[in-house]
Amino acid sequence: MHYVSTRGAATPLDFRAATLAGLASDGGLYVPEAWPTLSKREIAALAGLSYAETAVWVMTPFVGDALSQDELRTMCEAAYGRFSHAAVTPLKQLTHQHFLLELFHGPTLAFKDVALQFLGLLFERFLAGTDTHLTVIGATSGDTGSAAIDALAGRAGVDVFMLHPQGRVSDVQRRQMTTVLSPNVHNIAIEGDFDTAQALVKAMFNDRDFADRFTLSAVNSINWARLMAQVVYYFYAAVRLGAPERAVAFSVPTGNFGDVFAGYVAAQMGLPVARLIVATNVNDILHRALSTGDYSSAAVTPTAAPSMDIQVSSNFERLLFDLGARDGAALAAQMRGFETSRAMRLTDAHASGAAALFTSDAVDAADMAEAMRWACAETGELLDPHTAIGFAAARRAGLPADVPVVTLATAHPAKFRESVERATGLRPTLPNRVGDLFQREERYATLPATFDAVSGYIAERAVSAA
Repeated sequence: MHYVSTRGAATPLDFRAATLAGLASDGGLYVPEAWPTLSKREIAALAGLSYAETAVWVMTPFVGDALSQDELRTMCEAAYGRFSHAAVTPLKQLTHQHFLLELFHGPTLAFKDVALQFLGLLFERFLAGTDTHLTVIGATSGDTGSAAIDALAGRAGVDVFMLHPQGRVSDVQRRQMTTVLSPNVHNIAIEGDFDTAQALVKAMFNDRDFADRFTLSAVNSINWARLMAQVVYYFYAAVRLGAPERAVAFSVPTGNFGDVFAGYVAAQMGLPVARLIVATNVNDILHRALSTGDYSSAAVTPTAAPSMDIQVSSNFERLLFDLGARDGAALAAQMRGFETSRAMRLTDAHASGAAALFTSDAVDAADMAEAMRWACAETGELLDPHTAIGFAAARRAGLPADVPVVTLATAHPAKFRESVERATGLRPTLPNRVGDLFQREERYATLPATFDAVSGYIAERAVSAA
């Protein structure tokens, strides 16, 4: 299996090289040169497997000869052995039609753990026996940072520099990053929003003078290996609800488009996905793009669902590439135009291709709170704000009653205690394994949101490439 860039100019890489690189040298994102597929018989055979074993069979086609199946199995068992639920990502039924897929049983209580625990082991495996020292640079709207830091803290051969928007993540999200005091972890609060942080990360990867000094890699969902690991839970959930004989819909709280794109990948692999519901908050660039073709960014509005406070969704580029006949040169021109004007119209091919699988919805604060209250009163479930947005979109999607709808529960409600309490009157408590979070010492730097300030800070602390 080789990986090609969405912008067409970078040299194709194997799985190992694409994992370590993260972002392609031409500024694009890596995708497989072709989608592997599983037959109906192979999908049906997943029904009796553990989560780790499901992961082995779903990911094997993507890793090629970079790992043996036994090596992959050992890594999956180690990654998912840290989760607090034996099922790793258990399904919970709320109504006749609606289900939650709980993705928050990992060490940092968010769905990012599912991929990043595995990615941390991949980095360690691929760096073993080499002189390479990775400088991982990432931006987080809340959960990626803590999950990446937990996965990489203390690992040899890796330094982590994580940018988060100052004052725009929850106190739990911030502390899960800033209380990790390992020498290889560097937290940076920037005086700006997530889109600015993400733009700074991309700028550092694309600045040859800076990038050539270090061996850079990424843990955001721009890294294919992270997104690949998220494909697994679509298969795991669907086969438990009757796939491949029964199609299943998924409602996905969406910011950077990585989690829902993993559902698209599952569909390309042969999983019968009835619909993918892209659930956004008032930062609704994806809803506008999918419903009207208008992919234009506006100012970010801070909300109670900070991981969705995004106006530039990096992974959307992967979908546009696949729906646009994989014409990297054409997409590169489109993206250059978008990066200049902050606006782009979807082509007819993009719009019609997306409409075959995706629907979208924008859920405001009032409807989010109502979904939280309803779930609490009618089912006894406390939902975090992101999951509540997904659930609100799922309930009003109007899908046939015989189609099960799975809402991805992306974070533990205790990560957003104040918002949950305002909506339901109940204050969720942190699980015991993170219960002392507010007694731990914090350490982070605060920097202006400029390339010179951030790149200079990193350059002083990162290990130069050999």
